[in-house]
Amino acid sequence: MTEYKLVVVGDGGVGKSALTIQLIQNHFVEEYDPTIEDSYRKQVVIDGETCLLDILDTAGQEEYSAMRDQYMRTGEGFLLVFAVNETKSFENVSHYREQIRRVKDSDEVPMVLVGNKCDLAQRVVESRAVAEASRAYGIPFVETSAKTRMGVDDAFYTLVREIRKHKEKQSVKPSDDAFYTLVREIRKHKEKQSVKPRKKRKCTIL
Repeated sequence: MTEYKLVVVGDGGVGKSALTIQLIQNHFVEEYDPTIEDSYRKQVVIDGETCLLDILDTAGQEEYSAMRDQYMRTGEGFLLVFAVNETKSFENVSHYREQIRRVKDSDEVPMVLVGNKCDLAQRVVESRAVAEASRAYGIPFVETSAKTRMGVDDAFYTLVREIRKHKEKQSVKPSDDAFYTLVREIRKHKEKQSVKPRKKRKCTIL
């Protein structure tokens, strides 16, 4: 069974834990309790494949930012969560994205942009701005409500599909191939050198 390491990132209070708990336990957590770091596991079937989701729910508070590099290094895919009623949380998504790319040392990291709290009437983040960000980042966008469960499965499942696509690309474009090709060439060269007939030395009588 394939295991997927998913990481949920975003500012404090955007609903990261509520989304994760809604997916895992099918209920909505009303009270806000700032997370330091929690992990959850759930077996699901996505596109006919049974897989295990290993989900890390992270701290959004700035005082825990030192822990970020650690989980960004180990995660395979990331949900970039913001709240649609909080502009600052949307603006900060770009910082999380940049940090992930820096830690991973890659421009191609599976991510999904998630606009949470869509059930609230007081939306301030415009859909157009989100669509533009999604296009600029080259990642899918999913609207969710942890309260009503709208889009919750879709957000996590979309991320798994992004990881699968990324893995397929990696297998087509072998990352270590250049290294191994070089090693093979060196070996071939050495073998040729060892089988080359040595030139006979001519004896000259003085």
